[in-house]
Amino acid sequence: MEQEVFEDALEAQSVSSEMDLAMAIEETTLALNLFLNNRFSEAKERMKPWADKSMYHALGYGTIMYMQATLTFDVADIQAAVYRLKKSLEVCQRFRRRNGVMTSLSKIVRQPNYNLYTEEEIHAELCYAECLLERALLTFIQDENLISFVKGGLKIRSCNLSYKECLQILSHKDWKSSKERVHFESGVSLGVGSFNLMISRLPSKVLRLLEFVGFSGNKEYGLSELEKGALIYPSLRSPLCSMVLLSYHTIATYVLGTADGDIELSERILETCLKDYPKGVIFLFFSGRIAEIKGDMAEAVQKFEESIESQQEWKQFHHLCYWELMWCHSYSCDWLLAIKFAEKLKHESRWSKATYAYQQAAFLLMLDNSSPEHLQRINTILL
Repeated sequence: MEQEVFEDALEAQSVSSEMDLAMAIEETTLALNLFLNNRFSEAKERMKPWADKSMYHALGYGTIMYMQATLTFDVADIQAAVYRLKKSLEVCQRFRRRNGVMTSLSKIVRQPNYNLYTEEEIHAELCYAECLLERALLTFIQDENLISFVKGGLKIRSCNLSYKECLQILSHKDWKSSKERVHFESGVSLGVGSFNLMISRLPSKVLRLLEFVGFSGNKEYGLSELEKGALIYPSLRSPLCSMVLLSYHTIATYVLGTADGDIELSERILETCLKDYPKGVIFLFFSGRIAEIKGDMAEAVQKFEESIESQQEWKQFHHLCYWELMWCHSYSCDWLLAIKFAEKLKHESRWSKATYAYQQAAFLLMLDNSSPEHLQRINTILL
């Protein structure tokens, strides 16, 4: 019942004719709630009217297009997201504090007086860093050559410097009210935490090289910042901190081979998220991942199927579930269903058709069938 009231309230909101910072944050929070409730087009349309004027609308609109591009891997979606994020950076840049040559040089010898910064200027620095990070990550998938790698690396370095500036602002500014601080602090925790976590997981040789050019990463510090950001509730970026933590503990640690994710913490975080977004496709997916890690394949399959059924707008979220369902059925030695989902991925997903074909062939080999027709089918898939 509470969920229905909440959704009705969202529908009752109209696009304002004026937009100050507080209203922009409120609008972006509403759009995020729409997105996490599987109402993706509504969230995107809510951000669009002010995307060229408001830093938070620019960030929100660009982020939705960024997510769409990374899910589809479609060239047109990637190009559209790159263009939109360039525009978003331009909008954020208009609101950032303009420092002259002398001001920039003085930063080397003494700390700026952050109390002179307006609220718009400090939030613009944060929004700029977030847009720049998304733009940098798109650079890597847009064109996989050395020049793109260097360009992406330079953007990430600039982004890292912006987040360090935001951390300095958070620590040294005299905040007039907790309401003024809360959204900024959760954003700093999201950015600084994610950066530290991401960089700390790189191979030691790469990490030493990055430290030489100014990067540093501490896993424990990164996790603590993300946990702190998730607890700053309600705030715009609190659910995003939760999503990064869930991604790390339930997916990244297993991809990296460490398998040291904190599942108990993940369950506590997920419980809170599911109270706010009980039918959210993303959180139902994480619920399935936790069940899968714990070895409860029946529960995992049920949660992944619920995630698929919860929305039909972004089919790419289905592909994430198909991948996990494929493995759940293979762990249960149900090879026919594992083959079914490998085949669905091969036909529908653009991520790695070679991987899906290999998995399909491997599962076919597990069947007790050595007939010439069966072996020919496997050969055809692999050729």
